[in-house]
Amino acid sequence: MAAFVMQMLGCEVAALNTVHYSRPAPNTPLPIERTHFLPQGNLEKRRVVNDIAGNHLGYKQSKGTKTSADEISELYAGLKQSYLTDFDVMLSGYAPNAEAVDAIGAIGRDLKLKASTKAGSFFWVLDPVMGDEGRLYVNEDVVPAYNGLLRDADLILPNQFEAELLSEIKITTLSELADAITKLHKDHRIPHIIVTSVRFDSSSPIISVVGSSSRADGSARLFKIDVPALDCFFSGTGDMFAALIVVRLREAASREGLLATNSWRSPDEVSAAELPLAKATEKVSGIMHTVLEKTKAARDAELEKMSGPQGASEKDSEKRLHLRKTKAAEVRLVRNLEDLRKPDTRFRAQALSETEGWNPAKMPRPTDKVD
Repeated sequence: MAAFVMQMLGCEVAALNTVHYSRPAPNTPLPIERTHFLPQGNLEKRRVVNDIAGNHLGYKQSKGTKTSADEISELYAGLKQSYLTDFDVMLSGYAPNAEAVDAIGAIGRDLKLKASTKAGSFFWVLDPVMGDEGRLYVNEDVVPAYNGLLRDADLILPNQFEAELLSEIKITTLSELADAITKLHKDHRIPHIIVTSVRFDSSSPIISVVGSSSRADGSARLFKIDVPALDCFFSGTGDMFAALIVVRLREAASREGLLATNSWRSPDEVSAAELPLAKATEKVSGIMHTVLEKTKAARDAELEKMSGPQGASEKDSEKRLHLRKTKAAEVRLVRNLEDLRKPDTRFRAQALSETEGWNPAKMPRPTDKVD
């Protein structure tokens, strides 16, 4: 999904698969679900005809293989020997084990070293995919492996649970989340952090994204964006968010003249809500909500056609019903490409102090849509 999103927004993408699970529908542009992406800048947009729909772990069953650490290294060596590693950005995501994380880390460090003589010429976005909602879905040794990469990344994209694992701080309030982000900034010198899927009460009608770009002294500049939660389970939204932030952050950093500065870091006097990271996250949040809202509407209509409310039928087994619901909830990307390109910016970033308590009643509602 991530490769497709970036291609549709004008990036040339080299994709290195870390797993191979089944195959997507015919004629989709890239048969991948979990990959590492190396965008090479903005080129002519290409057109495709099908929605991406493949078998992924959301179906609770899969067929395929995992790429070994040696294979990951060998694939990168093939790019390198042909001088095909002139990348502007690296987006790394799911790795099946600690050895694969280490291999990916070696690639990121090699690219950073290659670009070290020209500030801002290479930017590493690291999505430390490890688990969600209190549950790991990788081996425990993946956590310290990711911790070993944090100092080299320019932006990390953990969800709330992953932020807990990396910071070693239990996060149950906004204040604790601020502590975790501040600790990650200071301990690992990470310039930019976005924590996704922030929700301290599962019944809350709001889901939040909390981000920060550090100052020169490592202190956090925290912002938060609230978006209405949708009552639907989607697969691949992490990949979609990561791909969108790559494009929108580079766009925002370019607008502020930061592409020739280390890690595209803003001067200390820039406030949290005015950071390029905050502006990019506003656009990404709007895109995500619009596309997922349309996906949910299409899912509900499709399930209604199957047989009654939510597609339930007396003939359906529990497993079959899950498969039907998962297929119906596949994110509708191709049919909503215009929403990727023209973001809805109704959801605005608000600056937070590092010690502010979590109180949704005091938080302003999203503003009306603006041009």
